[in-house]
Amino acid sequence: MKYTIIIPTLNEEKLLPAILKQLNDKALRNKFDFEIIVSDGGSIDKTAEIAINNSDIFIVNKKQEKQNIALGRNTGAKLATGGILIFINADILIPEINSFFTFIENNFAQSNYLAMTCKVNIFPQEEIMYDKLFHIGYNNYFRIINSLGLGMGRGECQIIKRNIFESLGGYNENLFAGEDFDLFRRIRRLGKILFTPDIRVFESPRRFRKIGYPRVTSSWIKNGVAVLLHNKSLSTEWEQVR
Repeated sequence: MKYTIIIPTLNEEKLLPAILKQLNDKALRNKFDFEIIVSDGGSIDKTAEIAINNSDIFIVNKKQEKQNIALGRNTGAKLATGGILIFINADILIPEINSFFTFIENNFAQSNYLAMTCKVNIFPQEEIMYDKLFHIGYNNYFRIINSLGLGMGRGECQIIKRNIFESLGGYNENLFAGEDFDLFRRIRRLGKILFTPDIRVFESPRRFRKIGYPRVTSSWIKNGVAVLLHNKSLSTEWEQVR
């Protein structure tokens, strides 16, 4: 298997069906060699039913300790057979999905890059001007940070060569936020990361609508600084915004 797509979930019955429908397109699956793993943190809605019927592997993490998204991603990765791990969230969609895989094939799979990420935008049908302006700025911030050699990529889409992921022990399961930044920071110490504006994923605006951009941004900054300086996150819960 060339690619493994890993989707961590926690009560995602509303948005999970859309991305699974995209990925299960028959022509797409015939063209590209990939498997789908849904790794659940103990959903109590219909997530399990949806995932069982639309993924190759569905696993529920039954560890007694507090669940977080890092643990969900690592649990899925342990079952992966693909040489390239594609981590995406349950609330995203991939526009021009054939181009997405083609870009990975042509520009990453056989390259010297260890990991890659891409632009993130809001679902077009729900996007307002503030969304557009914020994401223009944030995507350019990604680009600059990676060009400076620091390593950065949001968990909405992180693509990592499996041997690199395993050599680093995957995501830090002690982090309840900032685990995506932490992993890319560690990967960058080993080699280059590709940030490309040529492909993108769309995310739900639910978190920004419920919490607001100022609070979300403040949380990201505080957790990022805590991870960078103290190797721990300020957040202590896998916060659900549904």
